[in-house]
Amino acid sequence: MQAQDIMTKNVISAAADTTVEQITALMMENHISAVPILDGDGTVIGLISEGDLMRRVEGSGKAHKSWWLSLFSGSDNTAHDFIAMRSRRAKDIMTQKVEVVAPDIPVADIARLLEQKRIKRVPVVSNGKVVGIVSRGNLMQALASTPRVTLEPSTSNREKRAIVMGALGQVPGLNPVHLNVMVEEGRVDVWGLADSDTEEKAARVALDNIDGLGEVTVNLGRIPNYAWGI
Repeated sequence: MQAQDIMTKNVISAAADTTVEQITALMMENHISAVPILDGDGTVIGLISEGDLMRRVEGSGKAHKSWWLSLFSGSDNTAHDFIAMRSRRAKDIMTQKVEVVAPDIPVADIARLLEQKRIKRVPVVSNGKVVGIVSRGNLMQALASTPRVTLEPSTSNREKRAIVMGALGQVPGLNPVHLNVMVEEGRVDVWGLADSDTEEKAARVALDNIDGLGEVTVNLGRIPNYAWGI
């Protein structure tokens, strides 16, 4: 399953000069939580989310920094805060470093990207243009709609292994590269590493949706997140 299979295709977007009030109205009217900001050519240059608007509201209620405190924080930082809290244009409050993905990227890779970057959605771009957006909600819908697979008695061990690896590849956050799958007559053993108990449980759920595998065991160890960079 790929981004193009689960993405929301009717993307509500806005221009850089759109006012904050208009952005807020767009979100409320369309029941969405983020709006991509596009330039005149339709290229993504930023994104405004509910979080950006909430931080703006929260910041507006804070007491202004005194002149002596600004000496420590720096005038640039103070000016940046002023722009973020009081500007009326999307270009001044939007998140500028926006992660984007291609339509053919696997859903599992999108899940890993959202987890690693700690973001809730990602625009889908083809030939420089936005063609959709994938959110955590889209991922959950895709997971909920995953059909149950029933294997024929004639399915070979090699075919079973390919089906098992494909199912595990759909588990958000689980990297198939760190897995070893052994398939013998009437038995499947999965060994490897996972970041959390939740990922291991999700792996079990993925395989539980495949009838005809026989006895299944999942043995995933843990490794600290910092160790992945070693």
